Amino acid sequence: MNYAKSTETDIAYYILSKKGEPIYYKDLVTEVIKKKAKPVQSLSHAIAEVYTQINMDSRFHHMGGSMWGLTEWTPPETKKSSASSAGSASSTTAAKSTRRREKLLEGIQEG
Repeated sequence: MNYAKSTETDIAYYILSKKGEPIYYKDLVTEVIKKKAKPVQSLSHAIAEVYTQINMDSRFHHMGGSMWGLTEWTPPETKKSSASSAGSASSTTAAKSTRRREKLLEGIQEG
């Protein structure tokens, strides 16, 4: 991999995929900065910049405890039965709202 021509997020992705397990964010970002071999004026600014890029890239997943991994390692979230009860709750709310509007409309028409 040509690190000089790669983006910081591509390097982070490469590091994580090669390691195969989550990495503490500061270790990951420091490794990216080392591999990129780009001169930095402020290490803390460079760390914040790379961390922000990783955080915004959907290929990465925060695993908790300041550990980052790849989204492909986590199973997709499944819709549980609570989603169906939430759906029925929202239809009940919609029905109540419709009845309320009808009563208001009747009151206006009578007045």
